[in-house]
Amino acid sequence: MSAPAAADSRMWATMSGQSAALAQLIAEPGPVAAVSERLAGRRVLVIGTGTSWHAAAQGAALLRRSGTTASAAQSVDVATEAALLDDVDVVVAMTHTGAKRFTAEAITLAGERGLDVVRISGLDAAEADLRTVPKETSAAYTASHLAALLRHAQLAEALGADLGSLADIPKVVQAAVDTSPSVTPPERLIELIGAGINQWTAAEGALKIREAAYVATEGLSVEQFLHGPSVALRANDHLVCLDGGGSQSQRTRDIAKAAEQAGVPTTTIMNHDLSEPLSIFPLTAAVQRIALDAAGSLGTNPDTFGRDVPGREPWKTVTL
Repeated sequence: MSAPAAADSRMWATMSGQSAALAQLIAEPGPVAAVSERLAGRRVLVIGTGTSWHAAAQGAALLRRSGTTASAAQSVDVATEAALLDDVDVVVAMTHTGAKRFTAEAITLAGERGLDVVRISGLDAAEADLRTVPKETSAAYTASHLAALLRHAQLAEALGADLGSLADIPKVVQAAVDTSPSVTPPERLIELIGAGINQWTAAEGALKIREAAYVATEGLSVEQFLHGPSVALRANDHLVCLDGGGSQSQRTRDIAKAAEQAGVPTTTIMNHDLSEPLSIFPLTAAVQRIALDAAGSLGTNPDTFGRDVPGREPWKTVTL
């Protein structure tokens, strides 16, 4: 695929280097083994906000592959509903920079209750137990998200999960960045769907497209989409189906076929090069590329979080 229209963006520069960043983390895993010992045989709650909430949900799913008792919650829910910390031994906090309000509050609450806290964050964040990549200069986080997911895959593998070859992730991610199809922003809505662990890839794709291109998007699980939202799709929408293999792969293809027959423009992005749990890496890179291309086609700046758009000033009064 040729360089995107937004090739001068910091988002594209970061995406172009994320496969190399992943390869470095695989070659130099750092204290993964030591951190995994803190999780072994214990009840784990993974928390995060925004993109890190999606990473938390997927991270918990990867940890469960090792037999670890793991669940996920949004940081704000933990910070405001302390009962979510009942029956938890370890809180794994996902944060790009260590600066998000409710993640910090949840960490403080966990500490007050005597729980072990593991922080997965960027190289520049203080007190990180597992570090990922330098702080991104684009507001549309890409490499830090995939690096956080890789840290969870490394932890799950250290705890005994058979996920497949982590060493193959960088090249598959690069191929997805280079070859994933563009989706021309439709008149109304881009709907993304995925099954199992990739329902969170769909959610991340929706978030990334919105913040980079300001296009109305939604990301749902395959079944949640089918049982209600599917009836609203029309010819002025676009459905993106993410197929990472696994037991719901045929179900996803059946829904894509039905949508096409109903006159809904549909794109299926299939990647079975890795195991289903590891398919989150190339499929996430694919939705990142869709977001970047949408920004380029519409002339939006994917790096600014909309701060350059007139009328956005009131949002600055709400802390992130």
